[in-house]
Amino acid sequence: MYWTLVAKTLFLYFFIIFVYRLMGKKEVGELGIGDLIVTVLVAELAALSIEAPDKSILISVIPILVLVISEISISYLSLKSEKFRNFVDGHPTVIIKNGKVNFSAMSKLRYTLDDLITQLRGEGIKSIEEVDYAVLETSGDLSVFQNTKDYPMPIILDGMIQEKILPELKKDKEWIFSMLKKENVKLEDVFYAFYTQNKLFIIQQKDLL
Repeated sequence: MYWTLVAKTLFLYFFIIFVYRLMGKKEVGELGIGDLIVTVLVAELAALSIEAPDKSILISVIPILVLVISEISISYLSLKSEKFRNFVDGHPTVIIKNGKVNFSAMSKLRYTLDDLITQLRGEGIKSIEEVDYAVLETSGDLSVFQNTKDYPMPIILDGMIQEKILPELKKDKEWIFSMLKKENVKLEDVFYAFYTQNKLFIIQQKDLL
């Protein structure tokens, strides 16, 4: 019985390592909300099998595989659909812009001024006045930009135009397509494009190979 328990534990240990490599997760800090849910469920399913040594290990393996397939499918759909990605992961929110705090956005996120100040202190910043831009990422981390006159604005992600960014740049889709045409690049071939210092910088899918 004890050897069976040891064998199950070791198998599940290496199986779960394989599962997370399959999902492409390298460390806990990279986990989003969906990933965290999968992590908790995988832990519970593994414990279920270990606590019931007389039952088949498949009672854990099969549900874990279902979770992994679901997570990979969701990740694929997130790459193909901006709306689906925003639904699952949310989207980054500008908390400070041009040195001014966006209290309206903070209220929608239930993100308090204490939260903001605490995270700024974590970045070694003593006062909000020192910050030009601050973006609350989907992971909950705060990206802070100081002394920058031209914050880089992402306008294309995975071939999808970030329409919410365009009004801030005072640009429209026609402008984007004209810029892409000028560079002889198709929208679907763009991995990432950002606008800064009155220039559009483009990273194509082929550049990642």
